[in-house]
Amino acid sequence: MVLNKYPRWKNILVVVLLLLGLLYALPNAFGDDPALQISSLKLTSLDANAQTQIVLALEQADIEYRAEDDRGNLLLRFTSANAQLQAKDILTPMLGADYVVALNLAPAVPNWLRAIGASPMKLGLDLRGGVHFLLQVDVVAAQERYLDSFAEGLRTRLREDSIRYRNINAQGQQLRITFADEQMKSEGIALMRREYPGLEIASDASASALVATAVLTDAEEKVVRDYAVEQSMITLRNRVNELGVAEAVVRRQGADRIAVELPGVQDTARAKEILGKTASLSFHMVNNDYNPSQYVDTRPPAGTVMYSDREGRSWIFDRKVVLSGDNIVGAQSGFDEYGKPAVFIQLGGNIRNFSKVTGENIGNGMGSVFVETRFFDKEENGEITRVSETTYDVISVATIQSRLGNRFQITNMESADGARNLALLLRAGALPAPIDYVEERVIGPSLGLENIQKGLISLGLGLLLVLIFMAVYYSSFGLIADLALIINLVLLMAVLSLIGATLTLPGIAGIVLTMGMAVDANVLIFERIREELRNGQSPQSAIQAGFEKAFSTIVDAQLTTFIAALALFSMGSGPVKGFAITLIIGLLTSVFTAVMVSRSMVNFAFGGKSLKKLSIGI
Repeated sequence: MVLNKYPRWKNILVVVLLLLGLLYALPNAFGDDPALQISSLKLTSLDANAQTQIVLALEQADIEYRAEDDRGNLLLRFTSANAQLQAKDILTPMLGADYVVALNLAPAVPNWLRAIGASPMKLGLDLRGGVHFLLQVDVVAAQERYLDSFAEGLRTRLREDSIRYRNINAQGQQLRITFADEQMKSEGIALMRREYPGLEIASDASASALVATAVLTDAEEKVVRDYAVEQSMITLRNRVNELGVAEAVVRRQGADRIAVELPGVQDTARAKEILGKTASLSFHMVNNDYNPSQYVDTRPPAGTVMYSDREGRSWIFDRKVVLSGDNIVGAQSGFDEYGKPAVFIQLGGNIRNFSKVTGENIGNGMGSVFVETRFFDKEENGEITRVSETTYDVISVATIQSRLGNRFQITNMESADGARNLALLLRAGALPAPIDYVEERVIGPSLGLENIQKGLISLGLGLLLVLIFMAVYYSSFGLIADLALIINLVLLMAVLSLIGATLTLPGIAGIVLTMGMAVDANVLIFERIREELRNGQSPQSAIQAGFEKAFSTIVDAQLTTFIAALALFSMGSGPVKGFAITLIIGLLTSVFTAVMVSRSMVNFAFGGKSLKKLSIGI
C-alpha cells in the first residue's frame, strides 16, 4: 500500500534548510543607517588620540551618533543623511591626510545575526543606490613621467650616436639637455627632431648657448592625456573586480575625469583607499657607505635617496631603481616560513638586469619602496584648500640570500591586511598618474523612489494574483503551491545574501521569471496527479505517480533554461549578468521547493491516510 511518507532524515533536511533560509533572509528586513567609516592609512587601527578628537568635535557640533569598532576602524552611525554629511565636513579637514573619512550605508542588522555571518542583499544603484566617485586624473604628472621616460631613452640614443652631453634633466613639463659643445648640440637637435616627432625642440635663450629645451607638442600632450585616462580606467576596473563589486560602472567623463559607481558597496573606506592609490612600487639597493643619521637635516649624497619605514627608521638607498612595479604580473598575500605576513611576487618581461644585480649583491640589503600621491583638504588662514603630498614608505628591507629570478617575496609586512591590500594593488596594476577625488557621495535610486514603489506594487500585485489563482484552481493543493512559492522566494533571498550578490532591476526580472517557473513546476505535478486520478488510480498512488512522472519533465524544462542562463552569464556583462545570476539561483531553489518541499507538505497533509478523493480543484 502506498503511504506517501518521507523518511525522517528527508523531513529533517527540509526543515533545517527552511530554517536556515529564513534566518539568512531575515537581515533583508532591516534597513540601513547613514554612516561614516574612519580608518588610518598608516596604522592598523585608530589611536586613542584620534578617537578623542572625533568625539570632542562631534559633541561640540551637537551631532547625535553611535560609534562602533569595525575591525580596527571606527564606524559612526547617524540618524539622518544631513548629520552624516555635516560630520564628514567637520572630520575630514580635522583628521588630515593620514585618515580616510568615507561615506557609507551601514546595515542595521542586529549583532546576533551578524555574529553568524548573516547580512542583507546588496542592492544596485537603480534600487538602493551606492557610492559615486568622480575622480580627476593628474594629466600634468602623467606628462612629466612621460618626459622622464623620454630622458632615459634619449640618453641611450645620444650615447649610441657618440653625441656628447653633460646632463639631461626633466624639469616639470620641460626637458633640458646640456651638450658638450656647439657641434654636439647641432647634431643632438637634428637627431631629436628626426626621431622624436612628439617633442618640440628649441635653444634655451635664457641659459647657456649649449642648452636645448624640449616640450611635448599639442598632439603628443593629447595622446599622453588620453592614454593616462584610458589606462586609469582599465586599472580602476581591475581594482573594482579585485574588490568583488558586482555591476560596477567605470566611465570617462570629460577630458580628464572618471566616474566610478559602486552599487551596494558596504566597505566604502577600503574601496576609496584601494581605488585611489597609485600603487607604485620600486626596489632599491641599500647604500651602506653612508649613515642615515648624518643626513636628517640635509640632503643625502648625490646618487642616493633617503626614505623612512613606518616605524620611523631611515634608510639610504641607491637612487637607481633595480626593479619597478611594471614588471610585476602576479602578487599573492600569505605568510613566510616564520608565520609573518608576506607578499609573494611573480615577475614577467625582461628581468635579466634585476637577476644580475641581485646576484652581484648577495649578502647586501634591498628595499621595497611604496610611492603614493595623496590629496587632502588643508586649512590655511581660515580657508580650506586642496593640496597633494607624495610619500615614500619603505615596506621592507631584506638581505639578498641568492640570485633572484621571476619569483620572490616581500617580507616584514606589518599586518595581514596590509599584505592583502598590497597584493591586490599589485595584481590590479599601477595607475599611470595620481588621481584625486573631485566628488564623493552616496546616491539614491537612479530611477526615482516613485518608479520603484510602482514597480514593487506591480510585483506584489502580480504575486497576489498568482497566489489567488493557484488557491482557487487547485484548492488545497494550490495553497501548498502558494506556500512553496513563498518559501522559494525566501530561499532565493537567503542565497543571494550569502553569496553577496548585488540585486538590480534586471535581477528582479530574473526573480519574477523564477516565480513563474516555480509555479509552472507545481502545475506540471498537479496536472499529472489529476491525470492519474482520471485513469482510476487511488489518491495515494496518484500523488506518488504525479510527483515521480512529472520530475523528468520539470528537470528537462529547468535544464534548458539553466543552460540559457549560463550562456547569458558567461557572455553578458553588467545588468545581463545580474539577470542571469538570479535566474540560475532561482531555478535551483524552484526545483528544490517544487519537488522536495511541496512533496513534504503534501505528505504531511495527506500521507499515511486512507483517502477516497483529493481536494485538487476544478
